[in-house]
Amino acid sequence: MFISKRVGFCILLLAVLYNPATPAQQDNSASQHHANNISLDVVVTPKSGSPVSGLSQRDFTLLDNNVPQTITSFQALSSREAPAEIIVLIDAVNAKPETVAYERNQVGKFFKANGGRLRHPTTFAIFTDADTHIHPDFTTDGNALMTLLNDATVSLRNILPSAGFEGATERIQLSLKAMETIAALEAPRPGRKLVLWISPGWPLLSRPGEMIQFTSLQLQQMFASIVSLSTQLRQARITLYSIDPLGTQDIGFRTTAYAAYLKGVSKPKNVEPGNMALQVFAVHSGGLVLNSGNDLAELLQKSLTDTEAYYEISFQASPAGQRDEYHHLEIRLTKPGLTARTRQNYYAQPAPATSTTSIVRPQKYTMADPYASSR
Repeated sequence: MFISKRVGFCILLLAVLYNPATPAQQDNSASQHHANNISLDVVVTPKSGSPVSGLSQRDFTLLDNNVPQTITSFQALSSREAPAEIIVLIDAVNAKPETVAYERNQVGKFFKANGGRLRHPTTFAIFTDADTHIHPDFTTDGNALMTLLNDATVSLRNILPSAGFEGATERIQLSLKAMETIAALEAPRPGRKLVLWISPGWPLLSRPGEMIQFTSLQLQQMFASIVSLSTQLRQARITLYSIDPLGTQDIGFRTTAYAAYLKGVSKPKNVEPGNMALQVFAVHSGGLVLNSGNDLAELLQKSLTDTEAYYEISFQASPAGQRDEYHHLEIRLTKPGLTARTRQNYYAQPAPATSTTSIVRPQKYTMADPYASSR
C-alpha cells in the first residue's frame, strides 16, 4: 500500500521528538534487586459478575515466558483492606471541546455519587496541550473534588483536526509524556493505583495491514518508548483504564483498531505505531478498555469493581540475558471457569557490572526534514 512521504515524515517526528529515558539509564545495582522483584495486582473474574475473592496461593500458577515461577509473596485483598489511589484524567487534547464538557459533567456525577463519599482516595488530572495539571491531594470527599473540578480551567486545544498528520504526531507525543508525568508522580507512593484515562483514544498513526517502512533508528526509538513507559507503569504499580467518552457513537475503526496491536513487542523490528495506543497500554497493564456505553459515570464506577477483591502476587525474576528483554506473563487458575487479569508483560535488564563504570547516555538524535527539497 502506498504511504505518502508526509506520513513517513510524521512518524519520523514521533521517533525524534519523543526520546524518553530508558531503563538502561537507571544506574545503580541497588535498584536491580527492586527491578527484578515483580509485583502483580491480579483480578480474578468469572465469565460474568464481580471479582472473585477467597482464593489461596495454591490456586495460582504464575508463568514467565511459559516457565513456572516461585511465588515469593501472596496477599488476598479488598478495597476495605487496601484502598487503591484513583486518578481520573480528563483528556482535552484528543477530544473535542463539546466532548470535554460532557466528560466534566460525568466526572462530577461520579464524584457526587453515594452522597459524595468515595471508596478510595481520589484526585483528578486535566490534560491539555499546554500542560498536565494533576491536583496534588487525594481525598475520599467527592463533593470537595467536585468543587475543585468546577473551579478548574480547561484551555481549548490548540492542535486542531486541520493540523492533519503533523497534529496527530504532536498529540501522541503529548499523550505519552502526560502518562510519563503521572507515572513519575505515583512512583514514590506505596500501594496500588488506578488511572482512569477518559479519551476517545490517541492517534494510531497507522492502520492494521499497512506496510510502512521505517529506518532502524525509528524502530529503536519507538521500541525505547514502549519499554520505558511500560516499565514506569509497572514500577509505579499503575493499572491503566481507557474509558471512551463517545461510547457507542461512531463504532468502527476508532473503537476496534487497537486490537490488532495487542501482541507484545519483543524486538524493535516488530514495532508499529499502533503499539503505542492508549488502549494497548491499558490492556497490557491489566486494565480495561471500556467503550460499550454512553454513561461515562457508570463506566468509571465499573472500573472500580476491580478493587473489590484482588490478589497481590510477587516473584523474583532472573536478570536478563540482554537489554530490554521481553517477558510474557500468564496466570493460570486451578478452578475452572475463572480468568485472571493482570499485567501481561515486562522488560527485564541484565545484572549490572560489578566494577564501577560511567553511565553512557544514549545519543540524542536530530534530523532535518528529508522532504524539504521536494515541497
